Amino acid sequence: MPSSPTSIPYVNPTRRELLLTALETVPDPRDRRGVRYPLASILALAVTATIAGARSFAAIGQWAAATTCEHLAAFGLAGTAAPDESTLRKLFARLDADALDTALGMWMWTRTFVAGQRRVIALDGKTVRGARRRPDGTAPHLVAAFDHSAGAVLGQICVQEKSNEIPAARTLLAQMDLDGTVVTVDAMHTQTDTATLVTGAGGDYVFTVKGNMPTLHAMLKTLPWKGIPAVRTTVRDRGRTITRTIKVVAAPAWVEFPGAAQVAQLRRTVTNKDGKRTVEVVYLITSADCIAASPQVLASWVQGHWAIENRLHWVRDVTFGEDLSQVRTGQAPRIMATCRNIAVGLLRLAGWDNIAAGLRHHARHPDQALALALTS
Repeated sequence: MPSSPTSIPYVNPTRRELLLTALETVPDPRDRRGVRYPLASILALAVTATIAGARSFAAIGQWAAATTCEHLAAFGLAGTAAPDESTLRKLFARLDADALDTALGMWMWTRTFVAGQRRVIALDGKTVRGARRRPDGTAPHLVAAFDHSAGAVLGQICVQEKSNEIPAARTLLAQMDLDGTVVTVDAMHTQTDTATLVTGAGGDYVFTVKGNMPTLHAMLKTLPWKGIPAVRTTVRDRGRTITRTIKVVAAPAWVEFPGAAQVAQLRRTVTNKDGKRTVEVVYLITSADCIAASPQVLASWVQGHWAIENRLHWVRDVTFGEDLSQVRTGQAPRIMATCRNIAVGLLRLAGWDNIAAGLRHHARHPDQALALALTS
């Protein structure tokens, strides 16, 4: 059973091949002569094997070889042997990864909408360290858009260096319908061009200001915060006491970000069991006004932003062993990361908070892995 069930969005039970349908839009790089397996079928099989805990081409191939003829037929592979590791490895290296991420991002977007609530999206990047190429040592850096509430990736784009993450994030945002959406980013992406893009599309942004913008940081620091009422929350987690305090005021005229409506001071104090205390203070700028974003709501958006690290990047690294993977050829590292993204998103939408437990469960119940992938 899921360790922490969540609400599951409505799914039309009569459309059993929604994933296969979405994957049919991805262009096939192979010559038509001699093609044995439909591309959408192989990709859907790879996602399903990932839901069942497969972490490599060899594992996906072994899962496919062990599955039943009925399962293969559900993927559109009736009357054929299962694709092997070599087939997967060669195909994934040549795929149009941008087209795949676009197709799956749109597919996941339709499954994460909750009526009456604002969608909040976090943007952040992760380097696939195990895919470093010799001799230059470069590795794919993947920037993802992550739905705070659903815990699912809604889009992904690749850059070769972390320094290129800022324009890549704007490219990713430009592909999305941001009307009514809130976008949260870390300090790297606190840029006027990003603010213009988000507000121009009808969304709101929440920017963090740290020492990388010293002038603005210093000006925000000098605001009369002592006289501003604070909203405080305290939680205890793993022997630590964490107190978060937020103070919010209307944005001064000298804050030149387009649409800036409020600024905030956010203080996070952590006290360990031994009494040692650490304090971090950051400043925020948001285009959401006081009606749309009360101090409590703004604080929840900021706290929710870090879910992309805890609920996605950490899971891919620790649960799937992504940084230990030796897959390096062509687009294959990114394709494998995309399969993991979709697996994580589908498991969370099905109510699994502990992804490792969800993988173990579906490894024991391949029928349920198939149903989750093909009927969600």
